[in-house]
Amino acid sequence: MQLTNKPPLTSKVYEVADFAAAQELYHSSGWTDGLPVVPPTEAAVEACLAWAGMTPDQLIGVEPVRAQAITAEKLAINAVMAGCLPPHFPVIVTAWQAMLKEEFLLHGVTSSTGGCAVLVIINGPIRREIGADATFNALGNSDRATSVIGRAVRLALINLLDVRPGGIDRSTLGHPGKFSYCLAEDEEDTTWLPLSVVRGIPEGASAVTVMAAMAPRQVMNEWTNDPKEILETFAAEMRANQLHYSIYGGNYAVVIPKQLREPIQRAGWSKQDIGEFLFERARVRRGEWASVGKASVVRDRADTVHPALDSAEHLLVVAAGGPAGGFGAIIPPWLGSKTKAVTAAIGACVDCEPPKD
Repeated sequence: MQLTNKPPLTSKVYEVADFAAAQELYHSSGWTDGLPVVPPTEAAVEACLAWAGMTPDQLIGVEPVRAQAITAEKLAINAVMAGCLPPHFPVIVTAWQAMLKEEFLLHGVTSSTGGCAVLVIINGPIRREIGADATFNALGNSDRATSVIGRAVRLALINLLDVRPGGIDRSTLGHPGKFSYCLAEDEEDTTWLPLSVVRGIPEGASAVTVMAAMAPRQVMNEWTNDPKEILETFAAEMRANQLHYSIYGGNYAVVIPKQLREPIQRAGWSKQDIGEFLFERARVRRGEWASVGKASVVRDRADTVHPALDSAEHLLVVAAGGPAGGFGAIIPPWLGSKTKAVTAAIGACVDCEPPKD
């Protein structure tokens, strides 16, 4: 899409001698995540805006706690810095629109000592358009698109909301997902509905889901084809997270690669079935905290049962991963249900009122 009579960019322009000087300018100014950046030239920024059909001053949203406005130009600058191409930009815009929803609790998510990162999950045709690979190394550097999209989300947090370590970001440890935390779903090689469809987006539409997520916890079970036995392994890791980190229920994501999901699919289990099973099985009694050194907070509530999920619908089931290996992952929430995962269609207004009759 080409914009006619496009308004000028308003960000400050810096003149540098060469590429190396640009890197030192950005590093010394605290504008990077510690890695080299792509210099955000006017042409590159305008190309991102043009692809998304946005003007520089177009409002993406407002951070609810500090009333900080996020504009398209500023977001595009950070996208270019992260290495994004113009077709990647609509994903980043939608991810930010979702993050700025009140229920996501962006300020709490980014300022907590807990150290979570923003997980971005991509669904729909745009995955193929941008070359997002949902197979090998799905939670690592599987492809250019997911790597730079996840990084762009983080760079924009740093530069637009001042989420820097020791500043707004008070993380005690953090985790590597703070560099980039983005994956696509393997919709072509599964009988399950895409995550976005399960969460209310029309089938065939491209969409993004964002979740305040801790580091992935990998599990393995290569000794059974029984869906219940496979999922018991996931449930055990969810219970472990409740004991070792937070006992409170919220959104969990489970990533299920081909070798583990095929027997579950053959048995006719849907994502809803998986959610209902793990809702029932992933729960602990408060008294179990005494066995992991947390007896002082048990008090008179030892028999209180805490489910890992507030309901079966709070589980995000994602089909992704390489074609072989009995591995999977659970991705725990930051702090129970204080933050909620948000799903938004790419190219759709997330705050628009429905048309009147």
